[in-house]
Amino acid sequence: MAKEPESKSEVVLYQTRDGRTRLEVRFEAETAWLTQAQMAELFQTTKQNVSLHIQNIFAERELEEHSVVKESLTTAADGKGYTTKFYNLDVIISVGYRVKSHRGTQFRIWATQRLREYIIKGFTLDDARLKRGEGGKYFEELLARIRDIRSAEKVFWRKVLDIYATSIDYDPREEASQLFFATVQNKMHWAAHGHTAAEVVHARAGAAKPNLGMTNWVGDQPTKEEAGIAKNYLAPQELEALNRIVNAYLEFAELQALNRKPMYMRDWIAKLEEFLRMSGREILTHAGRISHEQALRKAEAEFEKYRALQLKQPSQVERDFDEAVKNLPAFKPAKPTRKK
Repeated sequence: MAKEPESKSEVVLYQTRDGRTRLEVRFEAETAWLTQAQMAELFQTTKQNVSLHIQNIFAERELEEHSVVKESLTTAADGKGYTTKFYNLDVIISVGYRVKSHRGTQFRIWATQRLREYIIKGFTLDDARLKRGEGGKYFEELLARIRDIRSAEKVFWRKVLDIYATSIDYDPREEASQLFFATVQNKMHWAAHGHTAAEVVHARAGAAKPNLGMTNWVGDQPTKEEAGIAKNYLAPQELEALNRIVNAYLEFAELQALNRKPMYMRDWIAKLEEFLRMSGREILTHAGRISHEQALRKAEAEFEKYRALQLKQPSQVERDFDEAVKNLPAFKPAKPTRKK
């Protein structure tokens, strides 16, 4: 643990006028550092109690001491310098879950509310902090992740369906409606990277490539369903362009829908092309060289070959076992004892 300047972190736990618990943190290098005495003050308990909880946290391997503790040179009232241990935000949270005090209870109520919101909604946000402009680079990360979520095929098509269902001639059972959705998707892909969705899948899916040639998937390994989705093969720059086009167009289309002007599906296509031209993007004027069916057949065939190759590879457990065997000390047979 290296010696460092005194920490400038601050953690404040308080109740607002309406009775809600708030936690305010002043960060230092993306975490907070408090001494045992500061944690005792935060949770309104004794330093000895905090020390006992920290010992148990490390003894139970809940946290690794070397990664959450640092030593810092502090100056006492007598003017002398002393080396003091500081504990990061992970330790502060763990202590908050263990300490028996009114402040500890308040902290757990606050933490449970945040966790419950995350489990139910899939996200939790500190709205007040973000509105004050204190999010920094995390706010930009939040916007980028929202753009990526909005352009996910299921989310995007559900939103597009809500908008285009207002078309006078819209009927989900009609082939024209299905063709309409494919046209919208392809125009957006073409504007982002110069290929239709089918062309991307057909050209980039390959059994011999790492992860089937995919750059985005859920879980440890790509699935057959994911193999047929063009967005999953895009490079970071292509994906960023597509996400921004999709999000900007959805905002544009929602604004158009607010006018409540009667629209046909062909009118929405014209609006899409108008939007893309305004954005300086190239307009797709043909159906592409590869059909959707061709792309799916290629993706499924390559996926089956890819899966067969993966089954021949040793599993992670097998690799770990082989590595452990290599590191075993050499066996030395015991020397035979002579009979007297």
